[in-house]
Amino acid sequence: MIVKLIVAGFGVASILSLASVARTDPAQEVSTAATHAGLAQKAGDLRGIHMHLQHVVNCLGGPNADGYDPAPGNPCDGQGNGAIPDTTDVAKKQALTSAMQQARAGVAEGDIGVARRTADELQKTLSSM
Repeated sequence: MIVKLIVAGFGVASILSLASVARTDPAQEVSTAATHAGLAQKAGDLRGIHMHLQHVVNCLGGPNADGYDPAPGNPCDGQGNGAIPDTTDVAKKQALTSAMQQARAGVAEGDIGVARRTADELQKTLSSM
């Protein structure tokens, strides 16, 4: 009976693992990142801009990416492992990597005008993908 429970438990874990793989949706992750870039552009202060640009970083790179910060949350949680790791198209992956670098620069930007322009550019770029 103990052996059956262990095997049954392994089966459930395998099914759950497959279910999470099946839920990867890079298009949705990019869309969510674009939404947060737009929210960053409209934020009233630098702190709000940084928070939403961090959401962009988290959506594009996923939890294993350099620059991922769980503190402000990940609006793409449950959509996949990040748009970059979930994307198979090489050209799109390169474009997303460039957008990720831009978002990370925006998170580090101390000038509200520059950060807002970065968010605006990111929103336009990500919305066109």
